[in-house]
Amino acid sequence: MTEAALSASVEQPMAHEEDRLRADLYNYLGLMLASAPDQMLLEQTAGLSGDDTPLGQAITQLSRVAKRTKPAGAEREFNALFIGLGRGELLPYASYYLTGFLNEKPLAALRSDMSVRGLSRAPNSFEPEDNIASLMEMMGAMIVGRFGAPATLDEQKTFFNKHIGPWATHFFADLEGAKNSVLYASVASVGRAFMEIEAEAFRMGG
Repeated sequence: MTEAALSASVEQPMAHEEDRLRADLYNYLGLMLASAPDQMLLEQTAGLSGDDTPLGQAITQLSRVAKRTKPAGAEREFNALFIGLGRGELLPYASYYLTGFLNEKPLAALRSDMSVRGLSRAPNSFEPEDNIASLMEMMGAMIVGRFGAPATLDEQKTFFNKHIGPWATHFFADLEGAKNSVLYASVASVGRAFMEIEAEAFRMGG
């Protein structure tokens, strides 16, 4: 699911710089997990640089791998991981990770919360909304208020703890270790480190 996969109402003012950076990373993960990266996104990824933190080191490694990755190779990898013949190596849905089945209660709960916030699946999207790419996109949108007023920290915490926190770190760990995962192993390292930071920040926030 790309940014076009959600539809909602109005644009709102930008959030603080720290929140903008968080939203940017959520949106980036959403893009990478929605479809295979094209040449431009690979070049942008290759230009990233990190620091000495676990997240920064994961970003640096992702940049190195992106420099060696061609769009055709990224597409083959994405298809093997998420599409496959009938299904890919991984099923990146909250319902599957939390219940073992698709289209279960976690999806219904998410749709209810999306409705409250004025979010809905775009007409041209057919993926269940509880896929990891959509959830990354939703979180990024909530932080900066792309579809309405920016979510408060309490609202962000509630959404994260309900829809992302219980399974995203597990998913990213599975993606790191998937047999078809090369570029996406590095994407997963970034995602896992970021999810750990977010979970701890929300925990410390009370």
